[in-house]
Amino acid sequence: MTRSIPQQNGAIPGAHSSEPLQDQGARRPWLAVAAVGMATFCVVTTEMLPVGLFVPITAALDVSVGMGGFMLFVPAILAALFAPLVVLGAKRVDRRAILCGLLALLAGANAASALAPSMPWFLAARVLVGFCIGGVWAVAGGLAARLVAPGAVGLATSIIFGGVAVASVLGVPLGAFIGGLAGWRAAFGAMAALCFGVLLLNALSLPRLPVERALRARQLLSQLVNPALRLGLLVTLCLVAGHFMAYTFVRPLLQSHAAFGPAWIGPLLFAYGAAGVAGNFLVGGAAAKRPAATLLAIAASLLATLLLFSAVGQFRPAAAALLVIWGLAYGGVSVSLQTWMMKAAPDAVEAATSLFVAVFNLGIAAGSLLGVPSVDALGLRANLWLAAACILVAAAMLAGGGRQAAR
Repeated sequence: MTRSIPQQNGAIPGAHSSEPLQDQGARRPWLAVAAVGMATFCVVTTEMLPVGLFVPITAALDVSVGMGGFMLFVPAILAALFAPLVVLGAKRVDRRAILCGLLALLAGANAASALAPSMPWFLAARVLVGFCIGGVWAVAGGLAARLVAPGAVGLATSIIFGGVAVASVLGVPLGAFIGGLAGWRAAFGAMAALCFGVLLLNALSLPRLPVERALRARQLLSQLVNPALRLGLLVTLCLVAGHFMAYTFVRPLLQSHAAFGPAWIGPLLFAYGAAGVAGNFLVGGAAAKRPAATLLAIAASLLATLLLFSAVGQFRPAAAALLVIWGLAYGGVSVSLQTWMMKAAPDAVEAATSLFVAVFNLGIAAGSLLGVPSVDALGLRANLWLAAACILVAAAMLAGGGRQAAR
């Protein structure tokens, strides 16, 4: 980035440049903020559920491990498309109505996944998931400044995007745990029930959120001329693609490469998740001050972890330790990248966030898609090396272009 952006009283400048503040706001603003955070938790957990349930789903639906990567690719690529389109298409529609409608659709998509008799039906349900991911992420990202006082916008934004961070690291082990107890279909059924509960919470706690000035396509595209934002988006693409190229297949890695039995998968993924939550909070402060340096440290940690997993991951103690380090490093990715975006475009956070959401999900799609031929043709260990190469590109961009980033 090319400039440092001052923060005043914890507020995020321009966090809601296209939508005016409510006169009264929510009656219980922090309950409303928590409700929106739960909405982001629901969409990302739904997106990540197949990772922890990968082996039983592919076995039940009779597809190869590599082809199972489409369970991540389909919703991710559609979320990348829908994130900006939902913001543009929403125009002046009440944001509460949009958010609740998307949560209702998400509950239905999870129920359809639980009942899917074959992979084509399962992927059809994941199409709906992709629409919900793009819409909820993009709409929720601009709500903090409409729910709380200006001095609390920074904390409110952290809570809303904290739903993304927690889901990214805990959604997979939660799914694996429920799947281990009652089967993978039960995990999706439980997610459908949770989405419905969160829908009710949002409907009851959010105030009306009308919009006076809608975001236009020209305003959105104009952000692409911002060099700091462009660099952040490229780093996002490579970093996320590299991570998901490997992480999509983490359960086969643990069972085939490290020879862990099915009973170990849930506890191992919970350890990964706990490390990820810790990483989110540990990195938050550093990212606010020096996002580029923080992201470079994260990229270096992920790179080393993947290479070591390929080299010594066949030894179970080493694989378990590396999985925890992996979670600790990746836990700081979302908060660091989001901080970068807000500093790069302080007067257009809603537009920057929609582009960030699109590229983030494009990275998930690219990683899971690249892993399909890689795993089937070359094997799990070779896939780790290719994933590490993607992260190396992100690290090189950060080292070369991030020296002038906001601090």
